[in-house]
Amino acid sequence: MARAASLRIVGGVWRGRALVAPDGQTTRPTAERVRQALFDMLAHAPWSPGIEGRIVLDAFAGSGALALEALSRGAAHATLFDTDRAAQAAIRANIAGLPGAAARATWLAADATRPPRSAFACDLVFLDPPYAAGLIDPALAALSAAGWLAPGALIVAETGREAPAPAGALLAERTHGAARLWVWRYEEVLS
Repeated sequence: MARAASLRIVGGVWRGRALVAPDGQTTRPTAERVRQALFDMLAHAPWSPGIEGRIVLDAFAGSGALALEALSRGAAHATLFDTDRAAQAAIRANIAGLPGAAARATWLAADATRPPRSAFACDLVFLDPPYAAGLIDPALAALSAAGWLAPGALIVAETGREAPAPAGALLAERTHGAARLWVWRYEEVLS
């Protein structure tokens, strides 16, 4: 079952709307201040195409806060993956609680390291796996093989503060408390 949390959408049409977080300790929702900093960067950085009209994949969705924040700020569609039952309940509740979200969001009980085949490629991808689990590289390889990643997609990964940099030329890296955000383009992951 999902629990109410002091988790809110921080910008866009659903700004201030409350979200629920999954029960238990397996999910660590991205803090509001970290999401605000991330989305400010995605909206204003010279290397970013912005959020409006993006096709989003939130591959370790948890509460779905990253994907729903993107939809609130104008993304066209978001797909959310999670295998945890409590996370799936939170995602369903959060989509149902936001007007119009159900028409623009799809959630799947899917593992990002063994995803289903995609009918379309995403151009903004969030990877926020459990810290220190080593899942970013395997997830990227699997998502690429299954057709989820568009050429030139922006990849945004959240790791623990001490994690090494992902492969590829970084566009941005920011540390916020215990979290570190990394942003790079998909082609550069392959080089």
